[in-house]
Amino acid sequence: METQLTPFDMAQYLDSDEAIAEYLSQVLEEGDTDELIAAIGHIAKARGMSQIANETGLGRESLYKTFAPGSKPRFDTVAKVVRSLGLHFQVTPLQAS
Repeated sequence: METQLTPFDMAQYLDSDEAIAEYLSQVLEEGDTDELIAAIGHIAKARGMSQIANETGLGRESLYKTFAPGSKPRFDTVAKVVRSLGLHFQVTPLQAS
């Protein structure tokens, strides 16, 4: 008997502002640029890529490509999408240990 697995879709679990903020904070803490781009893409998908496209003036297909694995989007594009998600980046000083 062959077992069929359902592909994991992170966007399904990003169902509240708190879950989104925690997810993005964790990804930022790890410091991996590719993971950050992927995370913003997951959040955009969870919120609705068409809605994000309308709010940013970017094409829906363009957004999918922007946040696809291996993409290198411009910071202004990332910032525009983050703002449309109702989020902002915040920087705090590192705590000395």
